[in-house]
Amino acid sequence: MEDTATLPARDTSYRHIYEFRIRFGDIDSQMHVNNVKFLGYLEDARLEMFHTDPVRSGLEPVRGMVVSRHEIDYKVPLTGVIHPVRVETWVTELRAASFKLAYEVRDDANVYATATSTLVAFDVENARLRRYTAAEREYIGRFVKPADV
Repeated sequence: MEDTATLPARDTSYRHIYEFRIRFGDIDSQMHVNNVKFLGYLEDARLEMFHTDPVRSGLEPVRGMVVSRHEIDYKVPLTGVIHPVRVETWVTELRAASFKLAYEVRDDANVYATATSTLVAFDVENARLRRYTAAEREYIGRFVKPADV
């Protein structure tokens, strides 16, 4: 685990921010958030990013995505803090039928975990892979990290 007490300032304009509070049931017998709960936080952030937020804005949500890969690195134990924690999410690669997300589970003082996911477009009715539509690619593209950041 690394010391992240002094985090550098950074441009976060391309990041989606999902804020949450630790629930009592998230804490395990070692008095920190269980590692499995982190994947739930990432899922909640993705659902808000690609479903809830577009609907709130009058846009169509991105439908028919499946996760094909997750990687997660735990940096600092996350205990039962009472202040909000957030998942900051952004796109690191966008292709015709897939994209990669990067995440930081953090607060203002610490990065508790970093993660990546690969999501692929999926045609639910025909149970096969598909390509993202132009509208989906445009929406997903708003979260692509600029090259100079």
